[in-house]
Amino acid sequence: MLPLLRRLRPGPLAALGPAGSPGPGPGPFPGPRPAWGPRLVPARGRKTRHDPPAKSKASRLKVPPPVDPEELLVVLERYRLHRLVLSALRAEFKAEVVQRKREATLCREDLAEQAEEHRRLMAWNEAENAQQRLRREERIRKEEEEQKRQKLQAAENQARKLEAFLKEKEQEVLRLQEEAKSFITPENLDARIEECLDNPRNYNFAIDKDGRIVKRTVLS
Repeated sequence: MLPLLRRLRPGPLAALGPAGSPGPGPGPFPGPRPAWGPRLVPARGRKTRHDPPAKSKASRLKVPPPVDPEELLVVLERYRLHRLVLSALRAEFKAEVVQRKREATLCREDLAEQAEEHRRLMAWNEAENAQQRLRREERIRKEEEEQKRQKLQAAENQARKLEAFLKEKEQEVLRLQEEAKSFITPENLDARIEECLDNPRNYNFAIDKDGRIVKRTVLS
């Protein structure tokens, strides 16, 4: 453990309390901290970035891998196109957000106007409904009066037809009564037979289209 502590910088040791106990340290999160941090890696054989290189690798030079110029041009062009697409998408999304904010603002501003317009339209609708109700009531009243007039007229026509029918039947009864005086009954049968014998009538005759007798036979 001592060789590992010798490699550490003295900075983090100030955060330790007495006897190596954890204590409050600087930063946005004050409070008790552990006795080891990112710079105190409790792993055997692990070196920090401040340790010198090993003796076996002291003379080694890090040479970057070779890069093909044509491949580099292709990669750079693709990165450029990628950045262009991303910038276009950001601009599109930003314009959409701005448009939505503008529409929301306009919507809030138009709420009062829409409410006033709705109130005005509702008042107009109520007035139109009232006028329509009055017109409907007037029409219904006229229809009822017309129905009553038609019913009364029908009743009067029916009464006149019944009166005419009764008069016709009365006249028919009077005519039948008048005709009944000449009917043959058992009481006047002999008198009617004698009358027929005394006044013979010839029904053997011919008539023309006008109903005039044109030929008659002589009774024998």
